[in-house]
Parts: sequence; structure tokens; C-alpha cells
Amino acid sequence: MALQNKVQLITYPDSLGKNLAELHYVLRKYFKKAVGGVHILPFYPSSADRGFAPLTYDEVDPRFGTWDDVEKIGQDFDLMIDFVVNHISRQSVFFQDYVQKGSASEYADMFLSFNKLSPDGFISDEDLAKVYTRKPRPPYMVLERPDGSLEKIWCTFDYEQIDLDYNSPKTLEIMRQFLIRLARTRPKMIRLDAFAYTTLEIGTNCFFLEPRVWELLEWFDDFASAFDAQILPEVHEHYSYQLKLAKKGYWAYDFALPMLVLDALYHHTGKRVKNWLRICPRRQINTLDTHDGIGVVDVEGLLNSEEIERTLDGLYLKGSNVKKIYSGPEYQNLDIYQVNCTYYSALEQNDDSYLTARTLQFFAPGIPQVYYVGLLAGENDIALVESTQQGRNINRHNYTLEDIQAEVRKAPVQRLLRLMEFRNHYPAFNGKFKIHKSPDHQILTSWEKGKYKTLAHIDLKDYRTRITYHDPVAGRDVEFAV
Repeated sequence: MALQNKVQLITYPDSLGKNLAELHYVLRKYFKKAVGGVHILPFYPSSADRGFAPLTYDEVDPRFGTWDDVEKIGQDFDLMIDFVVNHISRQSVFFQDYVQKGSASEYADMFLSFNKLSPDGFISDEDLAKVYTRKPRPPYMVLERPDGSLEKIWCTFDYEQIDLDYNSPKTLEIMRQFLIRLARTRPKMIRLDAFAYTTLEIGTNCFFLEPRVWELLEWFDDFASAFDAQILPEVHEHYSYQLKLAKKGYWAYDFALPMLVLDALYHHTGKRVKNWLRICPRRQINTLDTHDGIGVVDVEGLLNSEEIERTLDGLYLKGSNVKKIYSGPEYQNLDIYQVNCTYYSALEQNDDSYLTARTLQFFAPGIPQVYYVGLLAGENDIALVESTQQGRNINRHNYTLEDIQAEVRKAPVQRLLRLMEFRNHYPAFNGKFKIHKSPDHQILTSWEKGKYKTLAHIDLKDYRTRITYHDPVAGRDVEFAV
């Protein structure tokens, strides 16, 4: 069956309850009408980055459950799972075999030693400085072998995340096996995490290098599509990359929307967000919040530099104790171009402002995703940040079953759930999208399919949002406040 055009939830396997079985219970108990799909962040054995340094894809981390638990969730909800294509764990059997045996390892060709990248094993500081790393360190680690010899190995992200060489037949063999294994689980979508970093050519920025990226996407899609799974390349950068993906017929991500909505709500102007809604991909996954921070580079060119700075200043002013240091290297951030803050806190815990933001998201083109903390109108978890010294933990609070039972009763959560249910079940959202002319401080967007039509009237000054829709059975228009 095709991917449903219904709101999806993003969650870790142990964030709504302590494991996959409890997550399944929570989804069925509280969110069955509001959530049509669930993106479960990596649930594989991993050595770092909360799942994003996978050792293997053949197993589910036993702390979370089994493949049977994953598949049962997929029977009730559209399932999205991750394939972390750029790298694999330093602790994986593949890399550990290479550590022990060096060039004699059957997996040696999977990895990018400087000796492989350069005839003399030397890469200049000038060339290293060109590499797009989004972190304040060079893109390599120094490996010390048991015999004491040293070797430089390419790793774009963390030292536990070792880059893979996709020009290597061994890499293609191993990753093909993993991809088929994942696709046979029958997810509706497989997200290709860190996809843009899979292309490497010394002397370039090693990011989304064409035409190689299109060859790799075709390769991934070939194996996934055989099992009716669609692929979603994850590319966190300038919005033009999403337009490129859409032009080639692939699903895109709307990572520009979060900052554009903040700009609109902080400064009471819909000019920039309306422009984006006119030109953004239609076949996309749109977001306001994810497990990462609020992206800044994604919106460059849609907001000018002055508008970006003004919005960032507003975020730090309004964002419930969020500090610039929480988004910097002092708090172990892998991505220094994102701001760590829950979306509810970014809007000063103002329920009307928050529901206005969600209305904008749900009426935008694409399939909306809501992060689990946002689903529960969660505030910044300053205590967790300070105790772990991990900036992104500000938006990664774990909820027990008892917590969830209490949180779902909150007024903003109940309002959000009603809005999600409307978005999921009103047929017009499968039709035609339109932005109507309106004053700068208002946004009017509508969807229409046959006899079904709905219009969102958003006021950016007082955050009053009204939705009207046509009820063809009753033969009348209905209006409700969000």
C-alpha cells in the first residue's frame, strides 16, 4: 500500500515508554486517530549518537525489543526506519577486523584510509578545510593499531562513526545485504540518513557531489522499491538541494519551514513563509521539530542574513532559558549550524502561537511529521542538558507511561490532537493546495478536492487561527477555532 497522507510521529524507540512494546501501546492508546505513521529513530545496536552509530542492521537492540515489535507497529501505522548510509560504528565487526588485520582484513576496502585517498597518504590542510563537516574539527581520526602504527581514517561526524567507501565492491555488498534486510521488514519509507556525505573527492567539499549522488540514489532505490519501500534522502543544507531532489522525482524534506514559521510568528509577517509555500516541493516531508536542532543553513536565501540574525536573536530571547552555548561545541554538538530548543519553548510556551505554527505546518504541502516532544508540547529540558553536557538533549526528554498519561491531558496537547485528527481525515488534503491573497500579517491557505474544501485563516498578530471546511453531507460550511 502507498504511503498515507497523514501526520507522522518522530520518536526514539525508548522515548514514549521504555521500549518498542510500550511505544506501540502508547500509539494505540492515545494517538491512533491523530497519527497515521511513525518514524522510529535508529533502534539497532549502536556505540554512539543515540543510535546513529550502528554496529549492524540485522538486529534490534535488545533493550528496545525485537524485529517482531518493529513489524507489529508497522502493521498498525505507516512505518519509517533509518538506514545510516554514510558511516558505520567504530565498534562494528567490520571496522574492528580492519583494526586488527589492516590491509589483510576482508573489510579493508570498505574504509577510507588516507593511504587510499592519496598516493603518498598526505592530504593538505587546504583540501581538508574545503570539506563540509558542520563541526569544529577535521574530517578524520587517527587510528592506532595493536602494533603501535598510526593511520588516518576518514570520519565526517563523530570518532565512533567511520565513513564508508561507496566505490568499494565490499561496501556495496555489505550495505546491499543490510538494505534488503530492512526493506523486507516492509516499512513504507526508508530514510537515508547523512546521505549527502557519501560522495568523497579530495579537493572538493565532499558533499552531494553530482553526478555520483544520483547514481547512489538510484542504487538505493532499486533495492528498496523491490519491496515497495520508498526512500527519503536526508540532506540538511540549503533549500535548493530539496528542489533538486524533487525535480528528480525523489521525496524531499522541508527543513526550511521551522525558521520561516518562527520568523512569521516573531515578527508578524507572512511574506517569507508565503513565498516558500509557493515554491516548495509538493512531494515532501515537512517538519517543525526533529531529534536535531532547528536548522539555520536550510533557510539561507529564503531569509536574508539580517532576517536570520533577527530570528535567532528572538529565539534566544524567547526560548525558555535556551543559551547559545547549548548549540555550540562546548555541549558536544555535531552540527554547529542548528539551534537546540523545543519548538514549544521557542514560542514561549504560548499555546495559541504554537497551534498557529502547527496549523501552518499541516496546511503546507507535503506529509507533516511531529516530533514526540512537540506532540506533548514539551519544554526545554535544561536539567538533562546540564547533567549530560549534550546540547541536543534539551529536546530529547524521555517520557514514562505515567508521564504520558498526564501530558496528554494538557490543553495544548488536546488542541493539537484535534487538529491532527482533522488533518488526517478530511479528504481535501489529498487535493489541490492554494495560497490566497491576504494582508502581510495574515496567511490564508486552502486545500480542495471535489466537493471537499478547507481554508485556514491565520492572524500573525494575535495568533488567532480559524479553519473552515465544507461538510457535503450536511450541505454547509463549518468553522472552528484551532
